Amino acid sequence: MTTIPYDPLARYAARLHADLGARHHVASPLGAWLLLALAAPAATGAVRDELADVLGVDGETAAAAATALLDRPHPLVPSATAVWHRPGTAPDRLAGWWDGLPRSTATGPLPDRAGLDAWAREHTLGLVDRFPLTVSPRVLLALASALATRISWATPFDLVPGAALGPDDPRDATRPDDGPAHPTGAGHGPDRGHGHGPDGEHGHGPDRGHGTAGPGGGWAGRLSRVLRSPEHGHRAWIAATGPAGDVAVHAAAAVERDGAGLVVLSVLADPAVPAADVLAAGYALAGAAVDGEPARRSLFDLPLGPGPLGTLREEPVRTAARDGREERHRAVLPCWSAHDEHDLTAPGLGFAAVGRALGGLLGVDVGVEARQATVAHYGRYGFEAAAVTGAFALTSLPPEGVRRSAELRFGHPYAVLAVATDHRDGEPGPWHGLPVFSAWVAEPREPVDTDLVDPVESW
Repeated sequence: MTTIPYDPLARYAARLHADLGARHHVASPLGAWLLLALAAPAATGAVRDELADVLGVDGETAAAAATALLDRPHPLVPSATAVWHRPGTAPDRLAGWWDGLPRSTATGPLPDRAGLDAWAREHTLGLVDRFPLTVSPRVLLALASALATRISWATPFDLVPGAALGPDDPRDATRPDDGPAHPTGAGHGPDRGHGHGPDGEHGHGPDRGHGTAGPGGGWAGRLSRVLRSPEHGHRAWIAATGPAGDVAVHAAAAVERDGAGLVVLSVLADPAVPAADVLAAGYALAGAAVDGEPARRSLFDLPLGPGPLGTLREEPVRTAARDGREERHRAVLPCWSAHDEHDLTAPGLGFAAVGRALGGLLGVDVGVEARQATVAHYGRYGFEAAAVTGAFALTSLPPEGVRRSAELRFGHPYAVLAVATDHRDGEPGPWHGLPVFSAWVAEPREPVDTDLVDPVESW
């Protein structure tokens, strides 16, 4: 059985997200990693070592892992890969590498713009409309991957007022919905055991006034409605991590299909923690979090009061808990959407090395273009996301020279001729080159309304 390299993927994700920064975005490190893994067996020498460093494993191991994923697709995560060559060229020099590609990888002549866009739509459930790269005569070889999902939550969220994301005044967070203010401890940061969760039973039980100090308060003022985890069916906990410190984790599961599912984790840290560290914490938790609650901290080990992750309260209750100490968690999250295109040619992301590897097989120097188009939507009833990653191996640019450009302005009277062409029998026919109409244009006009809109269909 092939071992899927979770840790190498997490390291590659750290590289990619570090390049993208802390702006709002969605990406698929896996989509990019798969293309690198498919190309890795084509590399030799120093290029092979460079790709192994980026992939986190040697090329053969990465290729085997990619094959295991692609040749046994997930029921809720449709996937596709392709390797195309420029029409009119024979990929004989690629045969050894080509033959080792996964069975599911499509091969053949490079489609045109419309064909690439159609491929993107077909393999992303229609979520990505356009392939992220533009075909040109310089393209020798193209690699592409697509990943998509569209799921419904097994248990939908509840809708609550946006204020539930957190009172702007942290003092309000100490006041339960159904009782007087409860004394709380002071706020705290990453180096003071800052993690504590929104109240409410772990997976069930009533919520008693979740609040969040800090940036959440700003979101609360901008949103009229947000999502609250239901009493049953979702999981939430506080987890102890490395550089990110304590983080709040919420897990929502999809309706399963054929024994396979999807769990979407939301991971929140102190606002002072860099985005890269929070994402790294999410990757570190992901493998175990689909089935359990790794690194969970007891709420009784955390200080009471408002803080960066929510508000922790304590109240007397009757409980069946063996030690008399009951823990409850509820989570409040916003809906969100993202739509992006990412340039993947930055140093350290591996695609420059892919270009050198493929150029070595082709026996020519090549350049490389690599981009990823992504989209995601997270809502009350479900989640959908897709990514198309493309890489083009390009012929080298011609040497530098000088170009003159002319813009010809038809700004005074001029002649027009409409000339027929005729190649119906494979050679010039009787109509070929015959002027059918001619005109002298001496009175221009403004474009009419039909000129100002795109035509519904060709004349």
